[in-house]
Amino acid sequence: MINFHPDQNTLAEYSAGTIDTALAIGVKTHLAFCPKCRNEVTRLSRLGGAYLEEHTPAEAVGSQDSYDEKASFESLMAKIRAKENAVAQENEETIAADPARVYQIDHLPKVVQKLVNGQQKINWKSLSPSLKQARLKTGQAKFEVCLHKIRKGGAVAKHDHKGLEVTIVLDGAFSDEKGTYRKGDFLLREPGESHRPTATRDQDCLCLSMISAPVKLSGLMGKIINPFLRISPS
Repeated sequence: MINFHPDQNTLAEYSAGTIDTALAIGVKTHLAFCPKCRNEVTRLSRLGGAYLEEHTPAEAVGSQDSYDEKASFESLMAKIRAKENAVAQENEETIAADPARVYQIDHLPKVVQKLVNGQQKINWKSLSPSLKQARLKTGQAKFEVCLHKIRKGGAVAKHDHKGLEVTIVLDGAFSDEKGTYRKGDFLLREPGESHRPTATRDQDCLCLSMISAPVKLSGLMGKIINPFLRISPS
């Protein structure tokens, strides 16, 4: 069961196409797992379409004398229809539950498959005995987008955040001071929030993460390492 979801504003921004590219990737990944949020995005898209149909083009997109109202209206309607079609396609995706095959690319959501297939090579970098990271190229410059793999039973160093961090669990599970997160869960951590993720003991945990600023490690080790921590949006 999925217990953690994007909030209503995030889903509305995704539906309208106004969300940051990296965050859109995160929401779309969550939608591949979550029928509840897929239905909500479909509902929001239909509400947007109904609003446009009930108002004149100028009312819907703002009155400007210098643009073609009919073309602008049709363009907006096309976006609404495209969003509905995309969500319908996501409804047909199936997510494999076999933990023995979790890291095979064809058993991850399609949006993650495309990111991985777009790399010449996935380079896993060991950040600690329990944590590995692989950066992904996404064509945007605001968030670092990564795969994170936490070894079963392993704990990540306690840290807080200088910026936003969005995490979607792709397989396995981990817990922190606020709860336990399983496949499909969508987590948003705000600047200043502190936690220490720990994977469950039965299997490794694989996550997709979007980070807008370096984390800040706690304790003496953090004082030494924090000045050297960087992110690499791409």
